[in-house]
Amino acid sequence: MMLASMSTNGPSLSLEQALAVLPAPLRKRLIKTYAELKTRALEGEYDAIGVRAGRLAEVVLRAVQQLLTGSYSPLSSSVGNFKHECELLENSPANSGPEGLRILVPRALQFLYTLRNKRDFGHIGGEVDAHEIDALTAIRVADWCICELVRVSENIPLEDAQLLCDAIAERRLPRVWNVLGRRRVLATSLNYRQQTLLLLYSELETGVATEDLCAWTEHPNKANFRRDVLARLHKARLIEWDRDTEMAVLSPTGAEEVESSILPKLGGA
Repeated sequence: MMLASMSTNGPSLSLEQALAVLPAPLRKRLIKTYAELKTRALEGEYDAIGVRAGRLAEVVLRAVQQLLTGSYSPLSSSVGNFKHECELLENSPANSGPEGLRILVPRALQFLYTLRNKRDFGHIGGEVDAHEIDALTAIRVADWCICELVRVSENIPLEDAQLLCDAIAERRLPRVWNVLGRRRVLATSLNYRQQTLLLLYSELETGVATEDLCAWTEHPNKANFRRDVLARLHKARLIEWDRDTEMAVLSPTGAEEVESSILPKLGGA
């Protein structure tokens, strides 16, 4: 499938379409992980970028495995020896795929993974505070890896692939706005239940305190918010709400609900 010529207004193909050669579960995980990284970058949350860059490296590794060998390590388990897996890809037969996938992407992934493991993105002190530089470097390496996957899959120029990468971040950022230490859902059409799920979707790894969710959604009554929103979402297994710690975390079922029912309404990928 060839990509139609790009206009200066943006890409004519979505990132999901451009990566259609990948199996759906892997493709969706790749796009979701990459979008989370880009959203954190655009919001200036450099402390959160390191972990997400490492996760993206593991997903991109699987994508390269699929493209070169026809199979990939299960998403349900972690990659064992990351360096070894990259070296295996580098040693793939020349006829298994283009040199960019066999040599360049695995080496870029090793650098990205090492940067995530060896540099403290949130460090304080020292002669040079390099965490912003580290984060921006990780983002650019991640951009290049995704662009290379798109370029190889669609046989298009690298510059056009970059348009796709830029577009996904631009689409995701307006959904949840990080401002003055709080978050706001900018889509005013969403009810309290939908806003809560979307807010938790933006904090998949850490969860959110009840008090914050109530404040961020601007619900007028905390007791009613706990009863009508959190308790019902918990009962439906869309979230895990711990009444003792007053923390809420989105469940896999809740993430599916956001991706299938809420994001499409907002024009999401």
